[in-house]
Amino acid sequence: MLKERENLVYNLIHWGYLKKPEIITAFRKVPREEFIPKEIREYAYADQPLHIGHSQTISAPSMIAIMMESLGLAKGMKVLEIGAGSGYNAAITAEIVGSGGMVVTVERVQELVKFAKQNLKKAGYGWVEVVEGDGTLGYNEKAPWDRILVTACAPDIPKPLLQQLKVGGKLGAPVGKHYMYQTWTVAEKLGDDKIKITEHGGCSFVPLVGKHGWGEED
Repeated sequence: MLKERENLVYNLIHWGYLKKPEIITAFRKVPREEFIPKEIREYAYADQPLHIGHSQTISAPSMIAIMMESLGLAKGMKVLEIGAGSGYNAAITAEIVGSGGMVVTVERVQELVKFAKQNLKKAGYGWVEVVEGDGTLGYNEKAPWDRILVTACAPDIPKPLLQQLKVGGKLGAPVGKHYMYQTWTVAEKLGDDKIKITEHGGCSFVPLVGKHGWGEED
């Protein structure tokens, strides 16, 4: 599926989604087909979200490009991801920050924790740590973080995540009160009590469930 991957990368560059060389390289190297269920692998390089089971999805490549570009990831960074899903975002992140960096991804669905671990190991990113837990609480054990990437929609940015973000760091998350009305939002921590917010357009993600997100009943 290398040809399909190259075609997708070409289109994402042409459409203006991919710009930074290190992110383009990551999209070229990470095999997306290894991170989705076998029965839908023919759609691996379609620019659309795909279901991975347990009411969860893998985002469209163009959306992932927006996420990565907006956070300014770089080699050596410590990155926390909330919502491992199939592990694809974590693999892209790992390729960008390199083995000299750190990537931890938190997932609340036990079956997806196992799925993500298997996929990351198979694709050569077994050093990424996949943790089962409530992502809205972050992962304080290895804080502070240079970057935090949230892959599910919260009504507001969870306070524990902002607290665990390094001064000068950035957090990206879909924020919104409704499934269809969400905004990809980047919070830059300028000081302990000073946050700069920028918005990068509309998006649609599954809900972020947890103590500082949506409840199961929502």
